[in-house]
Amino acid sequence: MTIAFRPDDRPRIPSADERRPPAIVARHTRPAVRGLRCAISSTHDLATLAGQRVAARGGNAIDAGVAAGIALAVLEPHMCNFGGVAPIMVMRPGMAAPETIDGVGAWPAGLALEDYRQWFGGDMPIGLERSVVPGAPASWLTALARHGRLTLAEVLEPAMELCVDGFAVYPGLASFVNHFADRLRGWPASAAQWLPQGGPLRVGQRMVQPDLGRLLDTLAGAERAAAAAGASREDAIQAAVDVFYQGEVAERMSAFVAEQGWHLTREDLAGWRPTIETAPSVNYRGADVHFCGPWTQGPMIGLALNILEGYDLAAMGGGTADFHHLFCEAIKLAAADREGFFGDPRHVDVPMRGLLDKAYADERRRLIRLDRAHPGLPPPGAPWRHEGRAGREGYVPAPAGGVAPPDTSYVCAMDAQGNAFSATPSDHAMGSPLVPGLGIVVSHRGAQLWLDPAHPSAMAPGKRPRLTPNPAMLVRGGRAEMAFGSPGEDAQTQAMVQMLCQHLDFGLDLQSAIEAPRVASQGFPSSFHPHVFRPGAMLAEETLGAAALEELSRRGHRVQAIPRFSYGVGALCAVQSGAEGLLGAADPRRDCLALAW
Repeated sequence: MTIAFRPDDRPRIPSADERRPPAIVARHTRPAVRGLRCAISSTHDLATLAGQRVAARGGNAIDAGVAAGIALAVLEPHMCNFGGVAPIMVMRPGMAAPETIDGVGAWPAGLALEDYRQWFGGDMPIGLERSVVPGAPASWLTALARHGRLTLAEVLEPAMELCVDGFAVYPGLASFVNHFADRLRGWPASAAQWLPQGGPLRVGQRMVQPDLGRLLDTLAGAERAAAAAGASREDAIQAAVDVFYQGEVAERMSAFVAEQGWHLTREDLAGWRPTIETAPSVNYRGADVHFCGPWTQGPMIGLALNILEGYDLAAMGGGTADFHHLFCEAIKLAAADREGFFGDPRHVDVPMRGLLDKAYADERRRLIRLDRAHPGLPPPGAPWRHEGRAGREGYVPAPAGGVAPPDTSYVCAMDAQGNAFSATPSDHAMGSPLVPGLGIVVSHRGAQLWLDPAHPSAMAPGKRPRLTPNPAMLVRGGRAEMAFGSPGEDAQTQAMVQMLCQHLDFGLDLQSAIEAPRVASQGFPSSFHPHVFRPGAMLAEETLGAAALEELSRRGHRVQAIPRFSYGVGALCAVQSGAEGLLGAADPRRDCLALAW
């Protein structure tokens, strides 16, 4: 029997397009990773893997974070090095608040600002002339001794393997090294390490660092010898610290610096100790946001959040000109107070209680116009009266030209037991000559001191530079909920505040909050000499959209549109703990990777 169909009854054959499965639209370019035991995120994939390897052998978040952080010094020498700085924040169950380990050394005790200015005028030569005591080694090892489970040798194993066996050079490293090739050729040990066979460095080339590997092995050997002699785990790790600052490593460092005609003595090294203190905080939308003290730029986070809390940001929308205008105006007010008051609290009186007072934020907020950007840097405020006392007026910087150097890495980790770790190592290995036989440079973070004696972070004997690196945490109900941070010099705090607003105000998940379009004000001085300052300047990712960029320009911001996922607005990493386990997120603006297990 033949079946006849009316035209409208015939089965319709789907077109080729209709036969394709529905498209899966990705909300972000990096996966939001989830796990139950440990989550780690860092600015290099192999460092993240190094941390997970240590966690898998029984390490907690601090063991994993230290392993990843030291691996970053091997993998990202153009961003940080083992002889640099490494401010760290740690929180464990039972702690009332996170603690910070400063990880930044002091300017030489015998070197006064007046002498420096007599030699160099208003300049600060690149190289050993910027040296401070290396703070990173003691910072990593102190965190491990106080809060980890494993031995130093176990935690150093991935970094030592990367030194000896090597890793493939990637585009960012090759580009940076080749850019500074002429400088490196003036330093024999540096040229031999970073420009093998005379260079240029090629993508895919194997990079080995035997001198750094031997240094790490020396520290592990000191720990083993102390343990064999009956020392406790903590005392055995301290033995490794002592070798670096008081033993053979200190001798080689100080001798090299002296041979080069500069000033960093055995006494400077032996007399330095890391500073451990409770991390200050502000409450924002019901969460306690903890940051480092005024020896970093970290309190800018609290200042900006206190100002922004007075606005209904959620009603504005996270991708609008309104939000990014308010953000930039708030961050400029915070930066004005940074330049006005922040510095090493051992050398300068910093009115932290007044600066973080909510009533002070109300005062500062009244300086913001919703329709117009401040054309320059607003004046610093008067926080002293919020402490019930008088104090000096804040420093007011003048605009300056020049180029600020890029550097800095980041790592964070959390585990199922509630331990949290956040660290921002820095000082790239191309900013000063490698110490022969050690594979490290002496921290050149002195570049973040000022040569103007009126500045609160002016150069002085024994003074710590005011750091840009500043790890952070979010705490709720007495437990660490998030560890987060970013490289990016003066864009660090800006990226961190914008991510928090995208997450807490606009409801984005962590990965989406990191990938959301960002801006970065350049309307205040760079923390690096020569303290470049471009009033009104703003970097803005073009994915904000033409209408938003035009509106920001109309309000008076000097907008420079930059491509999507540009490094100029930072590169966030974050890990988060919740009822369903652990989550890790990483920024596509650099080679960041998060892993969770």
